[in-house]
Amino acid sequence: MTVRVLVVDDQELVRDGIASLLGIQPGIEVVGVAGDGAAAVEAALEHRPDVVLMDVRMPVVDGVEAAGVLARRAPGCRVVMLTTFDDNDYVVRALRAGAVGYLLKDLPVRELAEAVRLAHAGVAQLDPAVARELAAPRPAPVSALTARETQVVRLVGTGATNREIAARLHLSEGTVKNHVSRVLGRLGLRDRTQLALYANQL
Repeated sequence: MTVRVLVVDDQELVRDGIASLLGIQPGIEVVGVAGDGAAAVEAALEHRPDVVLMDVRMPVVDGVEAAGVLARRAPGCRVVMLTTFDDNDYVVRALRAGAVGYLLKDLPVRELAEAVRLAHAGVAQLDPAVARELAAPRPAPVSALTARETQVVRLVGTGATNREIAARLHLSEGTVKNHVSRVLGRLGLRDRTQLALYANQL
């Protein structure tokens, strides 16, 4: 399956470089580029990409605001923030706006391509350096979870659905749903995306 990608960055050299490098990766098609958040929304509505690689700080409309607009108007697009900034505030704002990942621009192109594929598959991602910073302090230590809850959380981190987790652990789908709900409350996390990001630190 080919993953359709829109690249958004206000620096033309960076934008075109990322688009060119991604465009030659297997299974990836760059369907467009944009130079600010407003143009990104227009391009996304026109081209309907699977994944939008979005810079954070841009003129007119920044990447975080654009991610929020796309979450409402083009919910099928997976937005991954791609930036040089690892500021926690930007990370939290981006995830709350609806982004499914936050990666730094120094990522090797093959890893970036794989990140695009994972985003298309619904797997939440954070750059390891960003994740370590964001995870300290954690909402609660992993010791607060039972062994079964830890298994469920790890599988959530892989992007597995409740049904898939149930089949893997030989549980009912309702039991898995209850486990997820209890863990969210215990860890003080808002939703499944935050739980997946937490899981990646276990």
